[in-house]
Amino acid sequence: MSEPEDFHPEEDFAALFEASQRASRFTKGQSIEGTIVGIGDEVALVDIGGKSEAVVPAAELKDDEGTLEVAVGDRITAVVINTVGGITLSRKLARKASTDKEVAEAFHARLPVEGTVQGVIKGGYEVKVARSRAFCPFSQIDVIRTENPEVHVGQAYAFRITEYREEGRSIVVSRRAILEEEQAAQAEEVRKTIVVGAVLTGRVASVRDFGAFVDLGGGVQGLLHVSEMGWSRIADASQAGIKAGDEITVKVLRLDEASGKISLGLKQLLEDPWTTVASTFAVGQVVPGRITRLAEFGAFVEIAPGVEALAHASTFPPGQRGAWRRTVQAGQAGSFQVLAIEPDKKRIGVSLVPEGTTTASLAADAADESEALARATAAPAGGLGSLADKLRDALKGR
Repeated sequence: MSEPEDFHPEEDFAALFEASQRASRFTKGQSIEGTIVGIGDEVALVDIGGKSEAVVPAAELKDDEGTLEVAVGDRITAVVINTVGGITLSRKLARKASTDKEVAEAFHARLPVEGTVQGVIKGGYEVKVARSRAFCPFSQIDVIRTENPEVHVGQAYAFRITEYREEGRSIVVSRRAILEEEQAAQAEEVRKTIVVGAVLTGRVASVRDFGAFVDLGGGVQGLLHVSEMGWSRIADASQAGIKAGDEITVKVLRLDEASGKISLGLKQLLEDPWTTVASTFAVGQVVPGRITRLAEFGAFVEIAPGVEALAHASTFPPGQRGAWRRTVQAGQAGSFQVLAIEPDKKRIGVSLVPEGTTTASLAADAADESEALARATAAPAGGLGSLADKLRDALKGR
């Protein structure tokens, strides 16, 4: 028996494969929009984009009197109820299950139903689905923990029926299941936008001491480490003023493809404070500062948000070796005199101004330091050098 002349196995297989691929883009229970392109006695044909077409029962497009409510060219919203051998839609279930039978059908087909939260009861919520009462546990009302359960009362949501027993007299529903499915669908699209250097807007999901987790959409989260929140040095994230629920814009710093970890930055979108150091500070100037941390060779002092200077150990009163560390502590505020500035290397040298020091004496000290620096410039190699030399050496070691 010979094959028909127009039979081409490769082409037919390619067409079937393409149709199966189009169908795989949709999942049962997914809500989609489409345009009606044809209406028959039993079914209507719906264009759902991407060269894909689906069918919906014609009866679902009619009112109670049997009159069509739509026409070719109209757009409708429907729910996918089958993807085997083509895409089948249901407009009835997309609108609202109104009878006990439709609720049962939705459970067996794992389709979403609309329910209204009636009130808070022990362990969860009472939800009205069609003419039935259902129960939604607290953990299943949202993907994030709800601090105030009452905020959901009176709200109409889409739910998945997870338990259907005793002919509908015992129904358990989950809104979280619907939200997680939506997030999973969104996550794939969101991840396409996440590349190193991208600037994205997200919502703070949670805050920890070490940083904040930011939801970039579809449940995809990145970590905004405390060190990347701003130019100022802070001990924990709570000091940055960032709270759960805040909408913020961040920059993608690193992306680990293997683990899926995303590192975010906030300070990279702010002006680097060191760009204005040369015009803001001058040698001899006295500025307020706060000691942020101590090291063997000196104390680091924040003299402006994000600008740390070094007060070398040699600038503190002389005494036993290391004794200066007992005279100051992290967090201590005071006045500091600027001794040296190297903006291009992000280095500033300062010294702590003793309490009671007059402006005149500071000016004299600054003049002495300038003269000492000039002498040191002409001093032979191997000399003791000046205080500025020591400070410069310490700064080079950072």
